[in-house]
Amino acid sequence: MKRNERIRIGFLIHDVSRLRRTAFDQRMKSLNITRSQWWVLSGVSRHGNKGIAQTDLACVLDLGKVALGGLITRLEERGFVQRRPDDEDLRINRVHLTRKGDSILVKMARISMEMNAKVMKGIKQKEQRVLAQTLHTMKVNLIGLDAVPGSGIKRRKRGDSARQEL
Repeated sequence: MKRNERIRIGFLIHDVSRLRRTAFDQRMKSLNITRSQWWVLSGVSRHGNKGIAQTDLACVLDLGKVALGGLITRLEERGFVQRRPDDEDLRINRVHLTRKGDSILVKMARISMEMNAKVMKGIKQKEQRVLAQTLHTMKVNLIGLDAVPGSGIKRRKRGDSARQEL
């Protein structure tokens, strides 16, 4: 592959990501929820009834504790999540998804799937799988390069589970 083709791939990935974020945000306006809030709700939802410690969620989402705290506060004020003390360690707050939070995630997932179907129009299933595998490999390679500050440290501490996809 020529140098210019490699550079072009980087620009295309950036452009597709930016355009997808913009399209997603436009579709979520009717639900009055942001992409960041959905990201948090999605992260919380993967932990079921046990919830997730706020500090662990910050690590998984690669967000600062203060930024995440603000997002959780806004989600809590709207009734989408609830902070509860950990059963074993009262110093730890666990974040739990509420029924209202689960309901909004279902609506957002439906909108997202409809949008993704339009984005992937004309791309065969086999090509989509290859694309997903390729992007995943690139992600793993970037994490391996410690492209995200501290990602290597988190991976070693948490046995790579903190770097799982959301």
